[in-house]
Amino acid sequence: MEKQFSISVGPEGEGIRRSIISPHELLSIPDENVKTLYDVLQYSVKTHGSKNAFGTRKLEDIVEEEKEITKVVNGSETKEKKKWKYFQLSGYSWLNYEEVAEEARMIGSGLVKLGLQKDAKIAIFASTSANWMLVTQGCFTQGMTIVTAYDTLGKEGLLHSMNETEIHAMYTNADLLHMVNNITGKCPTLEHVIYDGEAKGSILDELKSTHPNLKLYTLDEFKQLGKNNPVDPNPPSPDDLCCIMYTSGSTGNPKGVLLTHSNLVAAIAGINAMLQPIVRPDDVLLAYLPLAHVLEFTVEHVCVFWGIPMGYGTPRTLTDASVRNCLGDIRELKPSLMTGVPAVWESIRKGVLTKVHAGSPTVQRVFNAAFKAKGWLMDKGLPTKFLDAAVFNKIKQQTGGRLRYALSGGAPISKETQEFLSIALCPILQGYGMTETCGMCAVMPPEQFAYGSVGSPVPCLEIKLVDVPEAGYKSTNTPNPQGEIWIRGPVITKGYFKNEIITKETLTDDGWLQTGDIGEWRQNGTLAIIDRKKNLVKLSHGEYIALEKLESVYKSTLYVSNICVYADSYQSRPVALIFPVEARLRELAKEKNLENLDFEELCANKEIKSAVLQACVAQAKRADFKPSEILSDVALVPDEWTAQNGLLTAAQKIKRKDLQDKYKKEIDRMYGKS
Repeated sequence: MEKQFSISVGPEGEGIRRSIISPHELLSIPDENVKTLYDVLQYSVKTHGSKNAFGTRKLEDIVEEEKEITKVVNGSETKEKKKWKYFQLSGYSWLNYEEVAEEARMIGSGLVKLGLQKDAKIAIFASTSANWMLVTQGCFTQGMTIVTAYDTLGKEGLLHSMNETEIHAMYTNADLLHMVNNITGKCPTLEHVIYDGEAKGSILDELKSTHPNLKLYTLDEFKQLGKNNPVDPNPPSPDDLCCIMYTSGSTGNPKGVLLTHSNLVAAIAGINAMLQPIVRPDDVLLAYLPLAHVLEFTVEHVCVFWGIPMGYGTPRTLTDASVRNCLGDIRELKPSLMTGVPAVWESIRKGVLTKVHAGSPTVQRVFNAAFKAKGWLMDKGLPTKFLDAAVFNKIKQQTGGRLRYALSGGAPISKETQEFLSIALCPILQGYGMTETCGMCAVMPPEQFAYGSVGSPVPCLEIKLVDVPEAGYKSTNTPNPQGEIWIRGPVITKGYFKNEIITKETLTDDGWLQTGDIGEWRQNGTLAIIDRKKNLVKLSHGEYIALEKLESVYKSTLYVSNICVYADSYQSRPVALIFPVEARLRELAKEKNLENLDFEELCANKEIKSAVLQACVAQAKRADFKPSEILSDVALVPDEWTAQNGLLTAAQKIKRKDLQDKYKKEIDRMYGKS
């Protein structure tokens, strides 16, 4: 019998499963002295005091380069000069754990000097950085609650979160002060703004003249204020609110998820039990995902508990391509651990393949042969060092050469992308969770490594699958039970801030969180996510298809940058809106002698569209899709989908309804309605 990673508990027939690590009780603390996130940092000060904690790079210069670019307008080529800006950065400088705790204490003292008391709510509207974590820990020294908002959140979403929680103070970045200027008059409770970075232009003068009662402080000034007015810590209790984390909201206003200190400490306890055995003393994490997303927030606090140094980067400076006279963050830091969302892994895979395809036929043959051989050896548990040295180390050098493990979360990753990077780079481990569970549900340690699985239950929670009979998902299905994933345990939110209706819709009276995701137990007790309940569409012949599952596979097609699959219940097959990868489309145009077309014309070209559709269909067949899951048509759209234009959430997930409304004509055309 296969080794089991989860076990059935409770009354027979209920189908409740727990981690094999902790079948008799759910873990709630990682150490007897750690019961809040304030305790996590104090524990690390005692355990790892002088060890590097947070690493940052300084902007030394912005290098401008003028390039001549060729544009095709109405079929004729024109050349124009354009200026491009690149960042020149210093190396990493570090704060150790003792210094982090001291800076946090100063920030906490500064907040008290402003007149803020325990349980006060502080808005954090800023990009991921060491300062984000320092301000957060500063709040925790005085038992205050942070209210997080993505730095890409639009004006309405930001205002909603600040007014709903009646914010008196906020921390932000200098380059977001224009947004603060736009919303301050509509947030009557806001009195204090702390910002880091250099305020450019006249924004400070504008803020002072438009909002004379608003107090503005640089972060350095604020630390000095706290240093001059020190107060003793007033730490939180485990049941105090640590964070109101606003989800990005694919429809309507974002929802404020209530997370207590005990929720997040239980999450740390669960991850510690599962992954601590693979942690090494010299491990380093690259931190760059949004800290307003629960995955990054939890992972970084786990690293603080473990004493793993975290070097901060940004999506704009990760690679060498966007910097000058220095290395990108990833090669400068040489991380051994990294987290990412599927979009990050897709872009890395496509980047590697682009370089391979640019090589000679011999180079391509060698790579493909080595790739197949290494996949076979890994499957058999055999060593691959000779292939790594000969072929794959060049790829590994692009991430600094030390990467041992990467964790993918936030959305489903396609099997093809996970497999490709696990062979070419390092094992891509999957995890699954939601904001409401502190990012916890299932995690895949290396011993469980598999494609398509998200691992076994984290030992701080229990899971059961509940029947969705209309779609054929039942907990009695054999050989693999299926159903909607319900989760219970100390990591689960108490609900949504000032939103009793959605709280009651989501949480049952006996504490189960209804996720809306459809799962399947594998034979070894690990979980696979196979569908999303609200994105199940019944087609004309009665079969259900799962839009998110299809998108995760089609997105790994090399021509696809982003995709929205649409299915009309009166039709037998789905169609898709695709924002294509321009560079790959131009390669395709070259093959077909269509180089005189601009990007918009390429998207509209029938030959190009047909080739992209064929590539998607080939991808679907490799994934063993049923006929009803194979696209019947695609529309290539030339406008990028972003959070700024309202087509993506702040967490970079597609806004399905908005995309369908915007491209209604294209959808109608694909289904022959116009």
